[in-house]
Amino acid sequence: MQGGVLKLKERLGSGEIVIAPGCYDALSAVLIERAGFHAAYLSGASLAYTKLARPDIGYIGLNEVADTVSAICERTSIPLIVDCDTGFGNALHTQRTIRLVEQRGAAAAQLEDQSFPKRCGHLSDKSLIPQAEMCGKIRAAVDARTNGEFLIVARTDAIAVEGFDAALQRADAYLGAGADVIFVEAPRDETEMRGIAAHFVGRAPTLANMVEGGKTPLKNASELQTMGYSLVIFPGGTVRALSRCLEEYFRSLRETGSTDDMRSRMNDFLSLNSMVGTPETLAKGREYAA
Repeated sequence: MQGGVLKLKERLGSGEIVIAPGCYDALSAVLIERAGFHAAYLSGASLAYTKLARPDIGYIGLNEVADTVSAICERTSIPLIVDCDTGFGNALHTQRTIRLVEQRGAAAAQLEDQSFPKRCGHLSDKSLIPQAEMCGKIRAAVDARTNGEFLIVARTDAIAVEGFDAALQRADAYLGAGADVIFVEAPRDETEMRGIAAHFVGRAPTLANMVEGGKTPLKNASELQTMGYSLVIFPGGTVRALSRCLEEYFRSLRETGSTDDMRSRMNDFLSLNSMVGTPETLAKGREYAA
């Protein structure tokens, strides 16, 4: 999906912030595209929540991510940014990770500097690998990609471990190692948010992560663009909305024994089949019938 890759890089340099909602499977990605967004973000946390009903503490592996990338990129045309956690190992493992997600159709891969097992960036008690080791992983990732337009997003979790200044210093090093986009995770207030964007203005696109109930103040896309951010992700918002909706659906069904009370908030049989392309698929099948 090289067109999608080029489109993402161009959009990041356009001056208009790119909004990438979180997805966890092909259906959620299709809905993101249908809503008119120009990018989607495959969230490792959302994969853990939906696939395993587990927390984001390193349960998800490379094959689960790669298979999900394949399913999403088969059904959508917008660029997909993939949360690749720690690269699933050392620099050599990171190279395999980059090759796989690029081959499966992704537009960008995000790598972070936590030690394994990693944990959600808005949880406490994180730990980091040495800066030099992370720089090696980034260089390995750059060497592994076959298309120079495939983007490497470098994330540091250093604010919570080493402090704000150290986080910027690490991010500088990661940019020097070849990262295309800088992601300083979990700034604690608006001052830190503005400081990150200002530090990299004119040097690299910066990514903001909006987590409902997390450590970072929630800002809308316009506010973040004014600060200087080029990309904002809402990685877990999709699952948080879905889980609340399903709670209400199951509660209503249990109490009433019917789905009638929820019908106005559901896609019916025909609309859901239309969404996933059932009529077109059946028509295509008829073209090959005897």
